Amino acid sequence: MKILVVDDESRMRKLVRDFLVKENYEVIEASNGVEAVDKFYNDKDIALIVLDVMMPEMDGWEVCREIRQSSKVPIIMLTARSDEQDELQGFELGVDEYISKPFSPRILVARIEAILRRTGGTGEPTLIEVAGIKIDKSAHQVFVDDKPVELSYKEFELLTYFIENSGIALSREKILNNVWNYDYFGDARTIDTHVKKLRSKLGEKGNLIATIWGLGYKFSPDNG
Repeated sequence: MKILVVDDESRMRKLVRDFLVKENYEVIEASNGVEAVDKFYNDKDIALIVLDVMMPEMDGWEVCREIRQSSKVPIIMLTARSDEQDELQGFELGVDEYISKPFSPRILVARIEAILRRTGGTGEPTLIEVAGIKIDKSAHQVFVDDKPVELSYKEFELLTYFIENSGIALSREKILNNVWNYDYFGDARTIDTHVKKLRSKLGEKGNLIATIWGLGYKFSPDNG
């Protein structure tokens, strides 16, 4: 699988590349945002992007906005700042993970592998259908009663996690750990915001996601 690593520091790119190559990933490098966008559009096989925030010419936010206009490819943001507002902005733009520098390359690789597993990159079943909702993990598409529904990457992951744990009451902490990854220390309101948007996009099927007061949520196909 090809991974695009974007950072204006050659030392950082080499560090990430060396760890990824050890895990048999093919790595494409870009030293700024403009180069990153060009390389992304010239190579349709890129499975994931590791993207630095602070770069000359075109920063990571601009790159993310540009790519999200036409693609839902997973994006992991790297930043030297540890600012909650930055993190929330990243998730609003469709960033899938947010890692503050300095970071452990092994943690980065683990997150990459987790995301690629959830996008159907390991030969696991990629088609799920429950209560009129169909999820095609490999194509990253959702259909409700055979009509396509546009979801952000995180909304897609959240819905998939709910359906794969159908009938199980899920705490906000457990959802954070599994959808936002085990070491993401975010505000539980992030989940509530995403669930609200997800329910709205699912229309009547949004009622299948039940609120468990004081705990979290449960996907209940029998509610349909």
